Amino acid sequence: MSIGKSLPSVRSASAERTGGVPPVPQPSAGRAVHKRVASGRRAEMLAPFVLVAPAVLILVLLRLYPLLLGVNFSFTGDGDRDGAMVGFDNYVDLLRDPLFQGALRNVGLLVLLLPVAVAIPGLLATFIYLRVPGHRFYRSVYFFPAVLSPVIVGAIFNLLLSFDGPVNSILGAFGIGPVDWLGDPDVAMFAVVGVHVWATFGMALVVFLAGFATLDSALLDAARVDGASLTQVIWHVIIPSLTRTIQFVFVTTMIGMLTSMFGLLYVMTSGGPEGSTYLPEYYIWIQQGQMNRPALASAASTVLFVIMLVVGLLQLKLLRRAGRED
Repeated sequence: MSIGKSLPSVRSASAERTGGVPPVPQPSAGRAVHKRVASGRRAEMLAPFVLVAPAVLILVLLRLYPLLLGVNFSFTGDGDRDGAMVGFDNYVDLLRDPLFQGALRNVGLLVLLLPVAVAIPGLLATFIYLRVPGHRFYRSVYFFPAVLSPVIVGAIFNLLLSFDGPVNSILGAFGIGPVDWLGDPDVAMFAVVGVHVWATFGMALVVFLAGFATLDSALLDAARVDGASLTQVIWHVIIPSLTRTIQFVFVTTMIGMLTSMFGLLYVMTSGGPEGSTYLPEYYIWIQQGQMNRPALASAASTVLFVIMLVVGLLQLKLLRRAGRED
């Protein structure tokens, strides 16, 4: 039989198998592969958003939404005007309050002392990275204060810094008169900040050590071959290489100094003497917990948030500019 005569019989057989309906042509294999690739690309593009969505939702519900509520509440009144909109009256009262003015001055002092609070763990981390004798022991000792409660730290230093305490006894052995560390308005804030730095620099030390893990050791070897001193190595090699780490430590240390000193202030000075150790967070607690003025406390919280935001952005800008110049 010829080929031409066999084709009609094949078509009729196919029609019989499908009930008399001609078979529908299937999509090509190339089109199916293209659809699978496009679907995979869409899934790949959506994956980051799906992974980030729970964290964003938590931040919005537990951070952003309460922040907006607090800002809105700061424009309402206290006492007889409870719940009524009062505009910027609370902010005007804040600026007129001597205690809040003192708290803002102390914030300026903290900003000035911030480079010292960052430099201390940075230098200690440098010595540990350079493996000075006993570096493993020092790493454990330096981190130990970070695990202590601020209440315990405050109680310990209340004893050490008391007028007849061990610190003044040591100073007396060198012919230096006793210092009223916690009773002198000109000294108390420096004492509390010093204790806070001692108690918290262990966390910054860990961050710096993590940053050193990314440092190219070839740069240090090249600097040693060129005869660079330790100061030159730190200034021209280590600091430029750890710019991002330094930025992170600056911001986190600043936030810690402005929002995590309540325990020390409460135990060591209770805001005294003469209100000289007030900080915004302690002022907020006084207004909310003792004076029953939640709207004024919300206004103070809003001011504290703005201060942290502005100072943090300025620090990042300055550090980035310094990094580009290096």
